Amino acid sequence: MLRFLVRRLIVALLVAATVVTLAFMLTRLSGDLAISIAGANATQQDVEQVRRAYGLDRPLVVQFFDWVGRAALGDFGQSYFFKQRVSELIAERMPVTVTLGLVGLAIALVVSLPLGIIAAVRENTAVDRLVQLVALIGQAMPSFWLGLILMVTLGLRLGWLPISGTGSWEHYVMPGIVLAFSAIPALTRLTRSGMIQALASDYIRTARAKGLSRASILLKHALRNAAIPVVAIAAVQLGFMLGGSIVIESVFALHGVGFLAWESIGKNDFPVVQAVVLVLAVIYIGLTMLADLMNAVLDPRLRSA
Repeated sequence: MLRFLVRRLIVALLVAATVVTLAFMLTRLSGDLAISIAGANATQQDVEQVRRAYGLDRPLVVQFFDWVGRAALGDFGQSYFFKQRVSELIAERMPVTVTLGLVGLAIALVVSLPLGIIAAVRENTAVDRLVQLVALIGQAMPSFWLGLILMVTLGLRLGWLPISGTGSWEHYVMPGIVLAFSAIPALTRLTRSGMIQALASDYIRTARAKGLSRASILLKHALRNAAIPVVAIAAVQLGFMLGGSIVIESVFALHGVGFLAWESIGKNDFPVVQAVVLVLAVIYIGLTMLADLMNAVLDPRLRSA
């Protein structure tokens, strides 16, 4: 188990180092940051003053290691546009993004698990094909389009749910549904394949021979083993949701980390962009490691893999 943990930790550190490097370099490739900060009407003297004030006149290697050293201590610098510490901005916006991600994952699991079980039980029937068609539609549907449709129908025409803001739990229902649609296809297909494999196993035939009820066989025995890969993909999907919530937060005017990144990209506020990319990447890496550990606990064979 210790060797398994060490291997996963080494991989996580390598991925984190790659993300840190890319986040730093991509902001520099977007153009001269000093000109962006100074503005289009700034003189050359103004640009040089900005470059010296923000340390942009130093070599890139020095700037990189300086940023990495401060970021390791939780210091992401000062926002150029918001005139506030970047760490404070992210801390203020993170609860909205995390809440949205958890709501989306909960909806995805509530929908995908029953669909996957039904499709497996009714394998190669019209019901199975219908479930796979629903999963295919969900995967192909653009999230921003679905968000606009829900806003018009549930928000404007029917008035059931608010279309923007974060004042109550109701504000997270529509964006949570939209976010869940990106995860439902993968979770449904994985549940279906896992259940089909489990239902064909010897221990299921033994359970049937003992006279156990259908519900007990499906939920207690088959689903328990079929859920092992679902655990991993659920954690990965949560990471995708947190990192990919920028579109949903923009559509529904949810002022989370994704919306903060969108604002910062438009304002050339590169300290915020770098920090958001790094924080979301670290969260994603952590969730992936957690999924690996949970899988190792559920299936001891993975520890020696």
